[in-house]
Amino acid sequence: MTTSRLEIILILFILLTPIILFSQKKNLVVNKIEFEGLKKTKSDYLLRFLDTPIQEAIALEEIEKDVQRLRNLPTISQATYQIDTIESKLNLTIKIEEASTLFPIINFGGVKGNFWYQVGFNDTHWLGRGYQLSGFYQNIDRRHNGNLYLRAPFFRGGKLGFSASLLRYASTEPVYISDQSVYFDYTNSSIALSGIYQINRTQSFELGGSYFTEDYQKDKRHDGEATRGPESFQQPKTLGKAIHRIDKINYHFFYLFGFENISNFQTVYNLDEQTLFHIFLNETRYFKRIKRKGNLAARLRIGVSTNTDSPFAPFVLDSHINIRGSGNRIDRGTAALIFNLEYRHTVYDKKRIAAQVVGFSDIGNWRTPGGDLSELTTTQNFRHFLGGGIRVINKKAFNSMLRIDYGVDIYNFNEKGLVIGVGQYF
Repeated sequence: MTTSRLEIILILFILLTPIILFSQKKNLVVNKIEFEGLKKTKSDYLLRFLDTPIQEAIALEEIEKDVQRLRNLPTISQATYQIDTIESKLNLTIKIEEASTLFPIINFGGVKGNFWYQVGFNDTHWLGRGYQLSGFYQNIDRRHNGNLYLRAPFFRGGKLGFSASLLRYASTEPVYISDQSVYFDYTNSSIALSGIYQINRTQSFELGGSYFTEDYQKDKRHDGEATRGPESFQQPKTLGKAIHRIDKINYHFFYLFGFENISNFQTVYNLDEQTLFHIFLNETRYFKRIKRKGNLAARLRIGVSTNTDSPFAPFVLDSHINIRGSGNRIDRGTAALIFNLEYRHTVYDKKRIAAQVVGFSDIGNWRTPGGDLSELTTTQNFRHFLGGGIRVINKKAFNSMLRIDYGVDIYNFNEKGLVIGVGQYF
């Protein structure tokens, strides 16, 4: 054996020995954890996501779980690690590539008869501690909207956090009264506050409430026309909510694998009428990596509310929310069952930019206000749209992409539409 081969073998032995020993769960001890590449992020913020103990025996699998947990943060685009051994102890160096987190908000989208745009700012890593601070102006149906939002899920590094928001949402809403479509200018002004508790690494619970007023004014398009329903009315309300989240989604840049489940229960109290209205919505998302370039994505939404026979039912059929190509808030219900399925295939992938082609199937069914739950199993309100689209992705920012989809009703080819937005559909 030549000297050069001996040198190569010796070098490989020195490099691989700590990993081999570590993977065999020998009693090697982490002496120190260091981060490289931090610019905006505070190191104590990242340490709260690590379970690797100091001065205790550890297995390689646990370190890999910790590093993957850092990759899952929207503030981190990539994380790798390096292990050095010193006298049977480990120095763990985690190399961080930070994602861009401060962006101007320039969003737009539209379906037939409704073009909307949004301008503002969003910082998902304010103060370098994962706080989200955002504000925007939005125009929908030529009406003015605005929002200011702060979310601190890990306030001062503990398990407790909070969120607060001020919102004005204004749109023109189609309401169906005795089979007649009547348009109202709708305005919702609210102030909200929530507390957040991190149960463990994958579960959180949120409890909060808000005070808001809803204003309805019959749209000007009905001037001089005999239409059903009141000309205008206002309702002050309070809302209480409880949200439980299980998040086991792992990220590798824009590829996702794992699942998430969010259960959301809300109770709305009408201060004038002194009535209660309840809403429950459960959303499950599942992702699977298909070989190197494919990603399968599925979403199931199940919603049910108090079955009030009212034209202002909470669950809507809408291109931007659940059924791509269907149109702008074309139907409402007091229960909903929706299943979205996508296959995303990467056709271009460079250092900063990537592109995907997408095929999708959107299926939904609704219970009419005052109707029976058995309607969810009938074809009366059943909708099924198939379609495709493209994604142009900025790999250096979390969920930052331009989305263009086109969907067609498989039972009525005349119903179709283009949907444009920012971020994945789900």
